[in-house]
Parts: sequence; C-alpha cells; structure tokens
Amino acid sequence: MSAAFGRFVARAHAAGTLVVQPRMGMGRPARMRAGLLATKSAAATTVGTLTVDSYTRTGDLAAARRAVAEGADLNGYPLACHSPETTREVLRGVAGDDFPVQVRHGSARPEHIFRALLAAGLTATEGGPVSYCLPYSRTPLAEAVACWERCCRLLAAVRGHGPEPHLETFGGCMMGQLCPPGLLVALSVLEGVFFRRHGVRSISLSYAQQTSPAQDAEAVTALGRLAAELLPDTDWHIVVYAYMGVYPRTPGGARLLLTDAARLAVRTGAARLIVKTAAEAHRIPTVAENVRALEEAAAAAAAAGRAENGAGAGAGTDSGTGVYEEARALVEAVLSLDGDIGRALVDAFARGYLDVPHCLHPANAGRSRSCLDGAGRLRWTDIGAMPLGRHTATGGAGVDSAGLLDALNHVSRSYDRRAAVAAARAR
Repeated sequence: MSAAFGRFVARAHAAGTLVVQPRMGMGRPARMRAGLLATKSAAATTVGTLTVDSYTRTGDLAAARRAVAEGADLNGYPLACHSPETTREVLRGVAGDDFPVQVRHGSARPEHIFRALLAAGLTATEGGPVSYCLPYSRTPLAEAVACWERCCRLLAAVRGHGPEPHLETFGGCMMGQLCPPGLLVALSVLEGVFFRRHGVRSISLSYAQQTSPAQDAEAVTALGRLAAELLPDTDWHIVVYAYMGVYPRTPGGARLLLTDAARLAVRTGAARLIVKTAAEAHRIPTVAENVRALEEAAAAAAAAGRAENGAGAGAGTDSGTGVYEEARALVEAVLSLDGDIGRALVDAFARGYLDVPHCLHPANAGRSRSCLDGAGRLRWTDIGAMPLGRHTATGGAGVDSAGLLDALNHVSRSYDRRAAVAAARAR
C-alpha cells in the first residue's frame, strides 16, 4: 500500500517536475480519505499528507480517544488512536507507488506516532530532535534527542522489508521566520546527519522561505552543497516551505508569495514544495483551497522551469551574505564537540554554539539577535556565543517590540502592496 517516498520524489525531480504537497489533516477517517483523494486528483505532481491532531502531537492520547469516541471535530488525524486497520482503509486505493503519503506531526516525543504509522504500513514522516523540541514544547532537549534516536531506529529497522523509510528534517524551518538563513541551513544539515547516523538513508532537508528571494536562493544552494559534502551515501532531496510567518491578507498577495516560493524551489533545484493557501491569514483552509494552491504552485513552477531553460544554466543563486560559510562553521563546531551527534547537539545548545533568536525554550541560550536590513535580508545583530566571528558581520541596533512587530509583518505587507499595484495596473 505504501510507496517509497524518496524514490517517488527523485523520479519526479529527474523528470524536471516539482512535487507539491499540502498541509492537511482531518479527524474523521472518511474526511481524511476524501482530502487525500482530492490531493491525488489535483492537476499537479503531488504527495499526500496525513497531519496528526494536537492531542496526539503532545501525547495526550486519552483526550484524543475521548474526542474520537464523542465524534469531536479534531484539528488533525488521531493516528495513534485509530486502529491500524482503520488507517489502512483510509489509505486503501489511494496511497501507492504513484501517490506516497507522509505523516506530519510536530511532536518532540513522537515514538507513539512512529509506531502507529509503521503499523498502518506508512514509512514516511518528518520532524527532528531540535526542530520539534525547541519551538513546540518544554521537553528537555536531552529527552527529545533520546526519543528521536529510538524513532530513527524504528524506521531503520524496516529497511529491506518494504518501501525505503523516509525522514524529513524540519530544522530549516525553526520558528518559521526572522532566523538568519545560516543557522537554518546548519540545523537542517545537523538533523540530517543525526538521522543518517541512526540508520535512516532516505532523507529530505527543509528550508522555509524567508524575507529575501536572493538570500533564500543563496541559502537553499548552501543547503544542497553541505548535504552533498556531509551526506554522500544518503538519498536526499531538498524541500522548500512556502513562507511560514504572517501571511498576506489579500488573495493576490498570497498568490504572489506562493509563486515566489515555487520559483525559489525551481531556481535552486529543490525537489519538493510545501504550499500554503490564500486563506492562511484568516482560517484553516478547505480541501478545495488546498487543491487550488497545489495547482497554482505547480503551474508557477512549470513556468519558472521554462524561464530557467530559456535563460540557460547558471542563474544566480548567491546574494553574497555568507550563508554557506556561516552554516559550515556552525556544523563543524557542533560535530567537533562529541562523536555522538545527539550529545553534540545538546552540548552545542548548552554552550550557545547554536542559539535560535526569539526562541524561549529553556535549552536555548537566547543571546542571539537578528534584524532585517534595508534590502529585506536577515542579518545578525548579536551572535551570542555562536562561533561565527570571522564569518559574520554583525551590526545595527537590536529591535524593540515595535520593530519586531514591524519585521514580523514585513512579508505580508510587502506582498499585499505588490498585489495592489499589480491590480491597479491591470485596470
């Protein structure tokens, strides 16, 4: 029933097609199945998403079971509460070699989710010991690392007994916004190395669209370069996430932002794109809105591909902000701390070698600061104890609460303005 997720994406990428994927999860099996069928039927090359509910994500399975028993409308699919047979029925005739399905969850301690997805015949999921601990929980980092080690072993144990298991790092999406790309790239690579050292050989590395298309292109290029250097015996691809911060409020602004995400993926050779919809600023999108976003992203990617081919090879992907150098310095510093990658990650945060701005988790030093420069690029104003001195120029005043709010709304405001100008010109 399940298919090899990484192999499917690799085939599409080799054919010059961007795979597009929604964020989607429904509590009731029939609705979840309908959402997957709609995704599969979209006019695009798609993979399916089965996103778990918040009770399951946090491990409150008793509350999830009560909700299922009472017929409550959950905000995702309670994978660990439905029987494997129920989930297999959701997937029957839908998931397959032409449509693999990935489980998405957001859990710092996801062992129960891994066991449930494997029991249902699924072998693709995502997250990471850092990226699903620091922003989303108060779980001690060492506990999250230990749990993710066990989860990787669970996936690795099914190798050779069906579809190759696949694990996507969420490290390139930390906090969703206002994190300079060098740290995002480093975290994505470090989680990829963690997965590989614990037996997973099919991996995707994430990066979330930020505030500057040029800097984003530099970052995704750096991510691919580091992956090639540090994961040479791994089947890997890059997945770009459409902007995860405050989304444009107008449909036109949202479409422009999604179009730029698709162009970023094509320009940098990424293989997969996680889309967002025009409804993101207002409410949870419907299945129809998700399908529309998938088709718009696929069309934008196809157009971008034609433009790239027409322009010839060598489109610029380096805005000169030192993303590769920053990321490489961070990765090398962390890996030098301990031969055990899990202990190295915990130690790196304890020393402040990794320090995520605006992250309040107790394991995070909280000394780093960032800002937007005049060109809309993310820069460090304070690197704390991160070993970036010779690689990173810091400067500029730190932001106060008003400045932070302004920066958080920069993308939304900019794209809504662009959409308004385009609409006025069209009249």
